[in-house]
Amino acid sequence: MSYYDQYREKLRTPEEAVMAVKDGDWIDYTISQGQPVLLDAALAKRKGQVRDVNCRGYFMFEPLQIVEQDPEHESFTYHSWYTAGIERKYWNQGLISHIPMIYRNQSSYYELGYCKVNVAMMCVSPMDDEGYFNLHFTCATSKPVLDAADIVILEVNEHLPRVSGLAERRAQGIDANRIHISEVDYIVEGEHHPMVEIKSPPPTPEEVAIAENIAPHIHDGAVLQLGVGGMPNILGEHLAKSDIKDLGCHSELITDAFYNLYEQGKLTNDRKELYRGRSVFGICAGSQSLYDWIDENPACCGDMVSHVNDPYVIGQVSNVIAINGCVSADLYGQVCSESVGTRQISGTGGQIDFVTGAYMSKGGKAFLCMNSAYRDKKGELHSNILPKFTAGDIISTPRSQTHYLVTDQGIVNLAGRTTWERAELMISIAHPQFRDHLIAEAEKQGIWKRSNRR
Repeated sequence: MSYYDQYREKLRTPEEAVMAVKDGDWIDYTISQGQPVLLDAALAKRKGQVRDVNCRGYFMFEPLQIVEQDPEHESFTYHSWYTAGIERKYWNQGLISHIPMIYRNQSSYYELGYCKVNVAMMCVSPMDDEGYFNLHFTCATSKPVLDAADIVILEVNEHLPRVSGLAERRAQGIDANRIHISEVDYIVEGEHHPMVEIKSPPPTPEEVAIAENIAPHIHDGAVLQLGVGGMPNILGEHLAKSDIKDLGCHSELITDAFYNLYEQGKLTNDRKELYRGRSVFGICAGSQSLYDWIDENPACCGDMVSHVNDPYVIGQVSNVIAINGCVSADLYGQVCSESVGTRQISGTGGQIDFVTGAYMSKGGKAFLCMNSAYRDKKGELHSNILPKFTAGDIISTPRSQTHYLVTDQGIVNLAGRTTWERAELMISIAHPQFRDHLIAEAEKQGIWKRSNRR
């Protein structure tokens, strides 16, 4: 039987395919552009027909119908690995839960059987002549989910690109970004709108200042890992206009900042010891121009974050510059990057992976960035540097692994510093309005020497 005969034999309507879901099942929706919108809508219509169905996913770009149509959890409950965008809204409404994880370990939760998968549903690129569907921008964690699933249902999205894999990994028998027709139970087709474009808001003056504080630490041949937001983009624009050359990309997330560097001839990957000449990433979010650049481009390779985010792998690349955002920090150097008090607003993601890996990289540096202060809805200013965490904030990076911290007020390196030195350094990058208060609090906590500068 040919691949296309197999394809036709497995073709179902969305309504037919979701009949595979039974009471008590665990479903996986994967990530972002892999969100199975047709299957999700069909499954939501089974509200009241099934009970206690749980679904995992993360970084979703569109409303989830199993949440929208069943807010009382009569049939469905959604759990997010990374609570951002639409999922943050759902969390604030008490409609979903959060799953803590370190990103590089997420695949192992499926491989070791900690996360059972009764049905995997995800969008894929159209099948090629060899019978393979491409996992496009979901290759970060999709293959272990598919391998663990009892039933695999693929939703073919005609707009999705094909992302190249790493030939070295495929030669080892690790195919991170494809699944063959023989491994699939059901296939669903239907009309999809164009890919969702993610546009960062214009950078604030504080973000511009943070980018300018980091820029002097980036030199020819640096290999970048950039997180989301306006600051990484403004840093990319700054580097694109500079004299810097031969930058590289080894990043869990690839964004427009990398595409802009490529367009300006700055991103070559020519000095990387590992995967020379190729930008390596796990997920992608940005403009259609970014998506078009990556489509079937052998110089842009996607792989699982169990590999991309592995500190040992990162450490094999020299001069890794990891730049990630955080929400707040305290005088001890503890960093919160995913909650405001107990309110979940994102997730740990790969921050700790790259903080660890950049430190293992020869010449590497990891920067955690935040505004020194923020204004609440009433216009009152508050410090993002706290005397200590007391409101239930989630510690994403422990003080023992915090190295460079950056605000609009400056940049400090906490590696090897005593608690007294840390307090002084943290206060030096706090908003000036709060420095005297922080000194007083440091004195109360016994981490301020009388000889410290005031």
